[in-house]
Amino acid sequence: MQPIMTTILAIESSCDDTSAAVLRDNRLLSNVIASQKVHEQYGGVVPELASRAHQQNIIPVVDAAILQAGITKEEIDAVGFTRGPGLLGSLLVGVSFAKSFATALGKPLIEVNHLQAHVLSHFIVSSEFGVRSSEMATTPTFPFICLLVSGGHTQILLLKDYFDIECLGTTIDDAAGEAIDKAAKIMDLGYPGGPVIDRLAKEGNADAYQFATPHIEGYNYSFSGIKTSFLYFLRDRLKENPNFIEEHKADLCASIQKTIVSFLLKKVERAALDHKVRQVAIAGGVSANSFLRSELQRICEKHHWQAFIPPFQFCTDNAAMVGIASYFKYLKGDFADISLPPYTR
Repeated sequence: MQPIMTTILAIESSCDDTSAAVLRDNRLLSNVIASQKVHEQYGGVVPELASRAHQQNIIPVVDAAILQAGITKEEIDAVGFTRGPGLLGSLLVGVSFAKSFATALGKPLIEVNHLQAHVLSHFIVSSEFGVRSSEMATTPTFPFICLLVSGGHTQILLLKDYFDIECLGTTIDDAAGEAIDKAAKIMDLGYPGGPVIDRLAKEGNADAYQFATPHIEGYNYSFSGIKTSFLYFLRDRLKENPNFIEEHKADLCASIQKTIVSFLLKKVERAALDHKVRQVAIAGGVSANSFLRSELQRICEKHHWQAFIPPFQFCTDNAAMVGIASYFKYLKGDFADISLPPYTR
């Protein structure tokens, strides 16, 4: 007798990407993402414009995800959605659609925490990669350490089970991704600045310049001081040479990138040693950074640990990660009431 399979439609709309995915159990059948280019001219996400774009994109994106998965909407067993954290206007679009869609089909709802979804993306089985979502072609085993790092969040997490997650450390001010984007904005590299810094850094000398990093107790982070150090350094150099940034752009990108990544991984390494964990993962938008990925591999090889690095398509916001979190909640019978509102923090 064939085992009964669960088909889940997942929706992500926490920021400026409208995404829908279909999973059959933990296997990804489709993952459609509509990005919003309108924010580039403003140098950051404009909440009102983001929510309007979600309203325009949500139906075509869901329709495309169902079509690509090769299923009918009647085959869907549950609807998962990002409840938060995120931008309220953006979340409202996805949450409202998920509630309406599930109600119309008479299917259960599953609410998902956006940050947990990023971490659980390591458990997606994707046919595009042949096996698991991790480039190591296996999944982590509990317990393991995960560095969750994005434009809005920076946390060191100890995962004891899918939903038994202890936050060992977090940023007390800005997130690492925000610091990278701010450095890019200071150098007028455009938005989003992270990919530009990553690309230019490959051509530069990472040891060309030194920037101050704060001494924060425990596993916590602070990035406001790094931003200030970078800003004041450029202010002083520009007084001497107005073309300093343009003439040293690659070295500046490589140096600020190394400062931030080294600061991140120093505490991750210590957390893994302290908790005697031999598996370390990264997740979130900044986990797409090539230097972070290579440095994590280097540290894990040094200690004979196993590194788990997500494929690029699962680094940024996407519904596949919401789907895998929904699947594990479905197995527990952890369903959401239709009255649940979204939350921003």
